[in-house]
Amino acid sequence: MQTIDIEDFNKIELRVGTVIQAEVFEKARKPAYKIWIDLGPELGVKKSSAQVTDLYTPSDLLGRQVICVCNFRPRQIADFMSEVLVTGFSSLEGGIVLASSERTVPNGAKLH
Repeated sequence: MQTIDIEDFNKIELRVGTVIQAEVFEKARKPAYKIWIDLGPELGVKKSSAQVTDLYTPSDLLGRQVICVCNFRPRQIADFMSEVLVTGFSSLEGGIVLASSERTVPNGAKLH
């Protein structure tokens, strides 16, 4: 495993936001959802394509707080611009378990 220092870690904008809209991403090559995330007043609402269909339905995602990498370059996926990366962990069964906060925190709060 490569090590990094605190300056490297501080370059990553990990922030929490609330999913306000989710729908099936019909044009994605692999099963995915289009997700809109409220990242607070500073960042606003950002979009993400997320391959989390094994464990979640669009209605499961609504209102859920998720941790996002907010300073990746936007990425065009089919006809959708993904602006942030929603983070998660691989489960034993192979699906992605979304990373979130233990308690509700303000949208846009930064992970330290």
